[in-house]
Amino acid sequence: MTKVAALSPQKILIIRMLSDSDVVAIGLPALRFFKQKFPEAEIHFLSFGQAAGVLKLAEPETDVKVLEYWPDDFFQAMEAFLGLAEDIIGEAYSQIVNLDTAFMPCFLARFLQDAGEPIGGNYLSISIQTLLDKVKDQSLQADYVNVPATYMLSSFFTMSRWFSNWTVGDYLPEGGYPEFYLKQCCGFGSITMDNRIDMNIQPGARNETKKATVALCLSQSDDGYIYPYSTDLALALQEAGCKVWFDRDSNFELSGLLRKLANSDLVVCKASAFKWYADAVACPTLLISGMANPKIVMPDFATDTTAPCPLHSGQVLTQNERLQARCLCEKPAVLADNIVSILQALNGAAEDE
Repeated sequence: MTKVAALSPQKILIIRMLSDSDVVAIGLPALRFFKQKFPEAEIHFLSFGQAAGVLKLAEPETDVKVLEYWPDDFFQAMEAFLGLAEDIIGEAYSQIVNLDTAFMPCFLARFLQDAGEPIGGNYLSISIQTLLDKVKDQSLQADYVNVPATYMLSSFFTMSRWFSNWTVGDYLPEGGYPEFYLKQCCGFGSITMDNRIDMNIQPGARNETKKATVALCLSQSDDGYIYPYSTDLALALQEAGCKVWFDRDSNFELSGLLRKLANSDLVVCKASAFKWYADAVACPTLLISGMANPKIVMPDFATDTTAPCPLHSGQVLTQNERLQARCLCEKPAVLADNIVSILQALNGAAEDE
């Protein structure tokens, strides 16, 4: 365990600045871990953009600090994060913990470290002055900025595990990558991985009608291509007596989306933000795996992984290759049958409770 857990600070800042779904999966359990570990401390959380909305929904009493604009330009981003560092120094934190692995948050952490702030977690491997010297004499290599194994050091003793092929090892966490990262890499062995967001859904609300509600959240995919037969799948499910809604047809704020998911019986998605949103409101998930390894997200149910679909994954094919290519995506009729079986099993389990 890193020195973070050995202290009893009165004012803590946690840094995790990725997407809102990442904050659901990793930031929220980490925040609750620190609140439990240091119940008397004042704990703040630094996030980015819309991700702050997740924390305000889940932990409204937490002071959430937000970087509203993260410039794409490297030098402008440095300026933005240096301004952020000044604000952080002004808060006089007794402990700062950077859980982020991206370059700019690690840059921020190194600046704070060089300035004498009490920071732990991940940080740049070189001083800010050395970095600026490399920028000035144009010796800064692209790999240093783009490859975490090159730029990142950590005060977490076991962070080296983050660079391993952990899905093929003996340890396979029930919570997938977020649990692996926080428990095995950051050393938070006693963390409970609590990412719940209470949407005040009444018990039994999902069963108010005889029709099971299936959320087809298929507009995003981490493996690079979208499931192409969502409309056909919806029709097959409707013919089987299910109520279906698409994430792509909704213009919900995050709270509205989470409420809609909480009122659904099953979320069907590829590896994407929707899996973590479903987890937060305790809605079961079926992962259309595609090329994604289900062990990373650990859904309740998953299809078999496949090779990249030659017709839908964006592969460049000759006319002859396209004519001979066979679609590898899940067939909607078969998938619909499997979904109905899952819903029956879930309903039976609920009746037995």
